[in-house]
Amino acid sequence: MIKHIKNPTAIESQGNKPKLIEEFIGRINTETQDISVARMKCPAGWIEPGQTPVFDEYTVVLQGLLIVKTGDKVIDVKAGESVIVEKGEWVQYSTPTDQGAEYIAICIPAFSTDAVHRDKK
Repeated sequence: MIKHIKNPTAIESQGNKPKLIEEFIGRINTETQDISVARMKCPAGWIEPGQTPVFDEYTVVLQGLLIVKTGDKVIDVKAGESVIVEKGEWVQYSTPTDQGAEYIAICIPAFSTDAVHRDKK
């Protein structure tokens, strides 16, 4: 079987500012449970709550700078670079620079709000 996905589905974001999440493949747009592929467009100064997901996340930064903070590291991921965060690792993403960031996030298994385990506020 072949599935042609012509348009992503916009998904509501978490964080101090709205970011655009466009899910191309995943639980919402294609009812795919095994993997999700989404494009994120984050404004300057965006930060999301910390989380301890039960999925592996593979991120490729297309534009700007994405800060990836874990329990013991802070990594600057620039355009053309990538980062892998394994399931069970506490992580927090942010885009503190004036240009924000655009990136592709791939989650295995697919992202879900039940599987992200965001920090309690």
